[in-house]
Amino acid sequence: MSVPSNRSRAIAGALVAVGMVAAGVLVSPTTVLETVDAVAADPLAFGVVVAGLYLVRPALAWPTTPLAAVVGYGFGVTAGIPIALAGVVTTVLPIFVAVRWLTGDDTAAAADSSGSLLEQAGETVARYYDTAGPLRGVTASRLAPIPSDVATCAAAVSDVDLRHLIVGTAIGELPWTVAAVVVGASAATVSTNGLGDLGLALSLSCALAAVLLLAGPLYRALRARTQQ
Repeated sequence: MSVPSNRSRAIAGALVAVGMVAAGVLVSPTTVLETVDAVAADPLAFGVVVAGLYLVRPALAWPTTPLAAVVGYGFGVTAGIPIALAGVVTTVLPIFVAVRWLTGDDTAAAADSSGSLLEQAGETVARYYDTAGPLRGVTASRLAPIPSDVATCAAAVSDVDLRHLIVGTAIGELPWTVAAVVVGASAATVSTNGLGDLGLALSLSCALAAVLLLAGPLYRALRARTQQ
């Protein structure tokens, strides 16, 4: 069986991305997640529904925070935090594996794409992980208020190990998950309206934490460059 070239993989990836966006528009998280309110009284049924939502989330390009809020609504804070965190870690794996496959090595195709915008973006991401390190880089990207799938794709194209992805995702997503679960647990009905007034403060705090986490490697990289 022949191995698909980077060109074929890129076309397949573009088609998948278009399909994900279209599905996400047609099947909004608000429409779907609010239907789980009817089964919230049954922990087993609620758990099955939530597991299904986490499994289909990558295909629909949904954000992870609303799902964590739904988990908090159904399971409370104590049980909700580990369940939601496990769900976040699990749901990034299909995207990571798919992007890693789609961007597999192909020397000729890589040479043809040299200098392209995608090539430059890939080099920038690679320099970021070379400077920050895989675990620190993943953690900071999860803390930063950027879409989770963007961070996952960046890690996949930079040859980050799966173990670094899992550990970094768990650490970086922890504050977002805790906040969403607490908000969901305090809600009268299941909601996908985000973190409310807490959202801005949490975004700023996590962004500051990401900056502080990267400050040391960036300082050393700049110092080494000035000494050359």
